[in-house]
Amino acid sequence: MLDIIILGVIVTALVRTNDGISNAYGLPKKYSQHLHYLLIYHLCFSVFFTWYILQFGGDSQGYWRFTMQQVLIRGDVFWWRYFGTSTTFVLWMTYIPSQIIGLSYLTGNLIFGALGFIGIRYVFIMTAVNFPQNHAIMNIRLFPLVFYFPNLHFWTAGVGKDSIAFWGIAWFLFALQSYNTKWWQGLVALFFVYMTRPHMGQALIASASVAILFSTEIRREYKYILGVVTFGVSIYLSDSTLEFLKLEEFSIVEMETLANKTAGLLASGKSGIDVSSNSFPLRIFTYMFRPLFIDAHNTMAFLSSCENAVYLYLSFYIYRNWSPEALRDMPVFLKAGMVVFIPTLLAFANSLGNLGAIMRMKNMTMIYFLLFCFWLISYQKERRLRKTLLRCKTLKSMHIKLSPLPKGNEVHQY
Repeated sequence: MLDIIILGVIVTALVRTNDGISNAYGLPKKYSQHLHYLLIYHLCFSVFFTWYILQFGGDSQGYWRFTMQQVLIRGDVFWWRYFGTSTTFVLWMTYIPSQIIGLSYLTGNLIFGALGFIGIRYVFIMTAVNFPQNHAIMNIRLFPLVFYFPNLHFWTAGVGKDSIAFWGIAWFLFALQSYNTKWWQGLVALFFVYMTRPHMGQALIASASVAILFSTEIRREYKYILGVVTFGVSIYLSDSTLEFLKLEEFSIVEMETLANKTAGLLASGKSGIDVSSNSFPLRIFTYMFRPLFIDAHNTMAFLSSCENAVYLYLSFYIYRNWSPEALRDMPVFLKAGMVVFIPTLLAFANSLGNLGAIMRMKNMTMIYFLLFCFWLISYQKERRLRKTLLRCKTLKSMHIKLSPLPKGNEVHQY
């Protein structure tokens, strides 16, 4: 009964906040409806995630039922004994609902799935507000299609690090986009990301400092203050990140040693890929665009292959649509997202040799690469449209008023 009550409260809150955030950012009704569709879609993935883990196994059960063998608490066991980074932090988050309240594993997945959905909603809102034009593939518009990709929902639909990390990264970038009023939310989001995956927290705060310095949206006085703060936090967190990664320093030699060690541990099982013998470009391709259809060994791998085919197709648009102006005018959230994506791509491409691990790890940031490709197409499409209208001899007689690129809370009507 308690499970039903809690789930009812969570679903009601998400539906109401969908309407609230849509109104706050002036989204058209059709996009507000899509948020509700995405909520239902995501909760269905939480149910599917529960069945999948119960059927095939996974760390998620260990996080909820406290059977993680790598975390052994000696002496008295209570909530705060689990407080720490990485696995222990997830156990700390699940201790009260699982061990004290006694909620079911399905309820736990739906709770963590709600966090994953909130992260997807943050990215959805930023895309709707800041992208000037839509783009269609085979008469199917990319927005909001890309937010229905199964891989995006599956790994953020259940108990585990993936849901927390994705939610925290999206929340941090959402706060960064509205830095003048939501800066404090960025600090809270960074806390959750760092405690879940310290290396991602380190990459996130470092990327924020770079994005802030090169952003044209942030006022100069804020730019210097935020740049110094984020750089200082990055330096402060570096020691604990090195300790977590068991490195002496952030050097190419140390990172390569760690990558080779991790690759050897992960290149096992029927989904294993031997990346150690591959060239660096092939490792990059493997991380970004595999599994492809020839690699698919189960349903999720096949669905992931379909997504990767879209990623590969859109990546060909980068060269054609790239321009300094497009990079300059890119929303700050996307600049920071890409700065996070690039170092994690270089690091994980050298270390991950297991398709399951690849799908999980790249899910945190791959959406920002997809949106980067989408932004370049959208930006150039808007520029071409403006040039065409300006050349039109009948523009004055038609009384067409060009609307500015959407900024702040304005939403472009696709």
